[in-house]
Amino acid sequence: MTVSPIGREIDRVDGPLKVTGSAPYAADYRPEGLVYAYLVQATVGRGTVRGMDVSRAEAAPGVIAVFTPFHPLPLKSPSGESGENYSALQDTAVRFRGQIIGLVVADTFERARDAAALVSADYTVTPSRTSLADAGPGVPQGLVQKLAPGVSSIDAALASSPVTITTSVSQHAHHHIAMEPHATTAVWVDDQLTVYCGAQSPQRAAATIAARLGVEPAKVRLICRYTGGGFGQRSPVWNEALLCAAAARALRRPVKLVLSREQVFTAIGHRAAVRQTIRLGAEADGRLRALSHDSDGELPAAGGWQMMPGRDTSAVAYRTPNIRIDQRLVTLDTPPTWSMRAPAEAPGMFALETAMDELAVRTGVDPVELRLRNYATEDPVEGHPFSSKYLDECYRVGAERFGWSRRTALPRSQTDGDWLIGMGMASALYPAWRQPASARARFRDDGRVAVASATSDVGTGAFTMLAVVGADELGLPVSSIAAEVGDSALPPGGVGAYGSSVTTSTVPAVQAACRAAVKALVQSAVDNPRSPFAGLAPATVRYRQGRIEANGRSVDFRTLLRTMGVPHVEAVSTSAPDKSASQYKFHCFGAHFCEVRVHRLTGEPRVNRFTSVFDVGRVVNAKAARGQLTGAIIWGIGHALLEADPIEPDGRFAAASMADYLVPVHADTPEIDVHWLDRPDPHISEFGARGLGEIGLVSSAAAIGNAVFNATGIRVHDLPITIDKLL
Repeated sequence: MTVSPIGREIDRVDGPLKVTGSAPYAADYRPEGLVYAYLVQATVGRGTVRGMDVSRAEAAPGVIAVFTPFHPLPLKSPSGESGENYSALQDTAVRFRGQIIGLVVADTFERARDAAALVSADYTVTPSRTSLADAGPGVPQGLVQKLAPGVSSIDAALASSPVTITTSVSQHAHHHIAMEPHATTAVWVDDQLTVYCGAQSPQRAAATIAARLGVEPAKVRLICRYTGGGFGQRSPVWNEALLCAAAARALRRPVKLVLSREQVFTAIGHRAAVRQTIRLGAEADGRLRALSHDSDGELPAAGGWQMMPGRDTSAVAYRTPNIRIDQRLVTLDTPPTWSMRAPAEAPGMFALETAMDELAVRTGVDPVELRLRNYATEDPVEGHPFSSKYLDECYRVGAERFGWSRRTALPRSQTDGDWLIGMGMASALYPAWRQPASARARFRDDGRVAVASATSDVGTGAFTMLAVVGADELGLPVSSIAAEVGDSALPPGGVGAYGSSVTTSTVPAVQAACRAAVKALVQSAVDNPRSPFAGLAPATVRYRQGRIEANGRSVDFRTLLRTMGVPHVEAVSTSAPDKSASQYKFHCFGAHFCEVRVHRLTGEPRVNRFTSVFDVGRVVNAKAARGQLTGAIIWGIGHALLEADPIEPDGRFAAASMADYLVPVHADTPEIDVHWLDRPDPHISEFGARGLGEIGLVSSAAAIGNAVFNATGIRVHDLPITIDKLL
């Protein structure tokens, strides 16, 4: 009997290809006649291109073409969801430093790069708006407010509270920096375009490219079978990919465009800078009476994703009779913003959980107990019950595993030589989102079953998830399942790899497709005259663990298909959330516990150990889950201690390279204990899985900040927590 692989430690099915270098990424495709493109970017923060000298570039060896606003490639204007609100090279306006103002195509990458350096531009310069503090008040984005009967305003509720806390926090821009730099290889055959390009939603990206090029959607196919990271940055299609496809059409030959690491910092979106203020009103025992969350987020004039950190954090985190969420967007002359892993939740929960820790200090209530006293079983604003919530168990299990009872509340009271020791904790939450999804299951005459969906695997394990779920549903070994993703030509309805929604959405579709494929196989077995089961009633024929059985006969599907002369039998199924889902609020939850060391003489902070416990529904693959959650916590260390890219008055990012933009390395990473409850969510799907890719990043920075305060007595509100702030 085949043992179900669900919840077990399963190796990645795509692992051998990746570690041997055999997995082709976007820049690895080399069609015949390939030429290479390189970007020319603006060197001023705001203004107009008055003229460009391309003569030296055009005369350089191997150069085939130079495109500029004065010799553009035709592109349609963006509509709907797009990373930018303009089309590159269609006008002479400069919206931010690093904007694409030219594209050089040559016979080698090196010649294209060198020729691009020969292009010069003359500008009319306008002062840039780069600072949230200097840009003036933001534009309100709609107030979320709920007040108890008889309460006139949130200010009144706060004023009547025995204890009040006001906490203001801020952080600079963050960058995705996926392992694979952005790259596009575009190939036209007659009027059919194939694009090899990293994408988190292959079908949506293909449709966007078709619309921007002015061709029918059916004429564009996007392939991204392997993508080296996304984190939100590969959700939209950026101007660089569109220009590559347009250049290939204009030159009638394949074109490849690979961005340098520095170009990715500006030509592609980033997490917006944001400042926030939390005001809490509470009883003397810490029970909340009022919560106010104000924010101002960066929204570039060039377009991007709207940073609104209160909507999915303070509006749902804790029980309180009075709540107000006021979110504003500030127009700046900066590169476009975009969603980045735990996009609003990571900064939003840093603000809230920092304020909650300050409330715990003010009231003398243990931070875990404080959160239990304000535990919400339903959405505080809308009143919908949570579909499944075991956050209280996360607190208890996490505190036990971590040894929270050994913590002392008095800052600077625990030392180890010259090191100050502190402990902190924080709650985590992230929306659980199920999209409609489609999948195909195909029994093949080579003895394998191909399970396919047009989603993308950006390193999160979608290949293996499809294989594990298909194997479980069909009673086969994981090795018998061939997973297929990353191709817009796969079954329609592929789920975008964002919002931690791929597993939640795709598992039910794979289950349905496998069940439909079994029915199709049985029907084929009774209909095909060459089948040993021909003429039998379908109800008398049984599928079991890869075999068809009836009347004392048992044949494996490979033999059956070959006997019938049929190469494959398949079915496509679509799955969508049940209508009853609207009755519930769907979220994942977690609790972080952290110990830090801060050197009393140098101010150096070190994360010493970390324990996190999560309520994320049913887990498909334990190995992938542990990797995703651990990786997100490591990212949280970067959020707390390292990551920031200040922008200078002239619009230049100060840390737009891997030499200057700091991320955690092995020496920064402590022992991390990750645990999950594995309780299926009965309302999100039959399987009960919720996403877990992003929640590990939510609030891990807050737990570190709270531990730093416990160690030093210094509360740092402006991230990252650097040495100068602790001296």
